[in-house]
Amino acid sequence: MGTYSNDAINQLKALIDQVEEPLKRTYQTVHQGYQAETLARFLKAREWNVTKAHKMLVDCLNWRVQNEIDNILTKPIVPTDLYRAVRDSHLIGMSGYSREGLPVFAHGVGLSTYDKASVNYYVQSHIQINEYRDRVVLPTASKKYGRPITTGVKVLDMTGLKLSALNQIKMVTIISTIDDLNYPEKTHTYYIVNAPYVFSACWKVVKPLLQERTRRKIQVLSGNGRDELLKIMDFASLPHFCKREGSGSSRHSEYANDRCFSLDHPFHQQLYNYIKQRSSESEPSQPIKQGSFHINMPEPAVEGTEIAKTIESQMHKFEKGNGISGSLDRLKIKDNSDHRSRNCP
Repeated sequence: MGTYSNDAINQLKALIDQVEEPLKRTYQTVHQGYQAETLARFLKAREWNVTKAHKMLVDCLNWRVQNEIDNILTKPIVPTDLYRAVRDSHLIGMSGYSREGLPVFAHGVGLSTYDKASVNYYVQSHIQINEYRDRVVLPTASKKYGRPITTGVKVLDMTGLKLSALNQIKMVTIISTIDDLNYPEKTHTYYIVNAPYVFSACWKVVKPLLQERTRRKIQVLSGNGRDELLKIMDFASLPHFCKREGSGSSRHSEYANDRCFSLDHPFHQQLYNYIKQRSSESEPSQPIKQGSFHINMPEPAVEGTEIAKTIESQMHKFEKGNGISGSLDRLKIKDNSDHRSRNCP
């Protein structure tokens, strides 16, 4: 980091050092011993403006205290069948590590339906994955590689993305708002694979709305991205939908048993067992309570709202275009059929 960056980090540190309990305690949970890297993330998210970064970080700490985020890894989603339903409808998992030691998170954007549980369960599960990543996965990787590892890479599978995804925009907006405000700059690079035409149409209008900092992180790869991703990670760390040679998703391929979205995958088994173990330690004489862990949903930022509206508008346009095209096709079929009838002997 340059002198300007270090000066900004030192200024922000001096301000944050003044916070009192319980903010100080939750701040320790956030930085996990990597203060400079944590402060730099919030500064980057606010274009290195110390005043704005300070407000963002304090707001984040207050959100954590008000919603007891430090305790969320002691609140398993039970029964297990409910958690399995959440996993089967919000497709996310960790498939391995890049060669630089960054965890690789896979997201099944196109096939996530968010229709098997209430919004609160999806939000709880998402935050638990974030917290497990930040408290367990990243510190473990940092120790293994002997340097601070505070970000990961995400591979976004657009297989199955359809116009019906309009119904999912609200849920995605809630999750992305929580990440933007409370887990900023946690992704080093986004790799988009298996992108259908509907994604390409939306991407053209959404891309100009993104901040330059965000645009630089996003790479849209050809097909399932296998060849490009193998430049930064080993084959074993590829998400299952990238393992088939050539283009297209491997959803129904020989790698179906290696689906990192599944509750049966080692990552999710370790995560779920970790939460249940923490729960039994925190309340050893109490049975695990059923019910979701309610989180106050933050208001989406203006940029996020504008992007969501733009995607919705573009999808509607695309839908109308498909409707007209489909009607014309049906008319052509009917005309051809009538023509054949008239010419039948």
